[in-house]
Amino acid sequence: MSHDPDLPRVGPKAAEDEIPVGKGTRGLTLRTMLPNAITAAALCSGLTGIRFAVSGEWHFAVIAIILAGVLDGIDGRIARLLKAQSRFGAELDSLADNVSFGVAPALILFMWSLQDFPRLGWFAALAFAVCMALRLARFNAQIDLDDQPHKSAGFLTGVPAPVGAGLAFLPVYFWLETGIAEFRNPFYLAIWVALIAFLLISNIATLSWSSIRPRRNIRLEFLALVGILFGGGLLLEPWWTLIVICLGYLALVPVGLVRYGRIRRQRREAASAQGGA
Repeated sequence: MSHDPDLPRVGPKAAEDEIPVGKGTRGLTLRTMLPNAITAAALCSGLTGIRFAVSGEWHFAVIAIILAGVLDGIDGRIARLLKAQSRFGAELDSLADNVSFGVAPALILFMWSLQDFPRLGWFAALAFAVCMALRLARFNAQIDLDDQPHKSAGFLTGVPAPVGAGLAFLPVYFWLETGIAEFRNPFYLAIWVALIAFLLISNIATLSWSSIRPRRNIRLEFLALVGILFGGGLLLEPWWTLIVICLGYLALVPVGLVRYGRIRRQRREAASAQGGA
């Protein structure tokens, strides 16, 4: 689909597979205040996570980042519901994501464990924060490009920012639930954080919400499972629930690769057929 240059794509994004569309405004209107206030709250939540980490309250630090992810997921949807997209909101959203899902997790993980392995640990924390910034910059730079094979097929490129932050905390979830000291080993954590940093800027196709389509005969069961997982699980067993969510997402990464590979083959065959016609 072509994009009218007179209509810049602006506004807080609900997810990386959604394209913000709307006219820019010179200033903030009353209608744009609510989504931007939610984005600012997400930014404050991420920064508050650092404050909890400084005082050693690791469970609250993790919860603050998770709350930032929840707020980041709804600000764009509210902006679209209110038709309140703005260039200011788009820039604020990107900056808030960089702090809440890049800088804050890197500092929290460094204070939690990586500081016991000063050089490699700090390099791993830097890699994560820098790769998060690069991912968000790539997303902003490509937002007006028409030729995006992954997005046109309903996939994302690499791991989304909030998901990347959640995956980076996977050893913390295990440690908070089990208390096993090995999960806090700075050497293993540095390797894990570096791996997630690579997934953030990788060119692999990952599943988006639009590409997850359960079969019609199991959709009610799927909704029930999601409700139980997010409703009861996060309230009663938050760390085990987050572990299951992270492991489930990682298990879906190869599924996304296979599904996108199938779509690429179909596109090549269609292009060959058209070329030979």
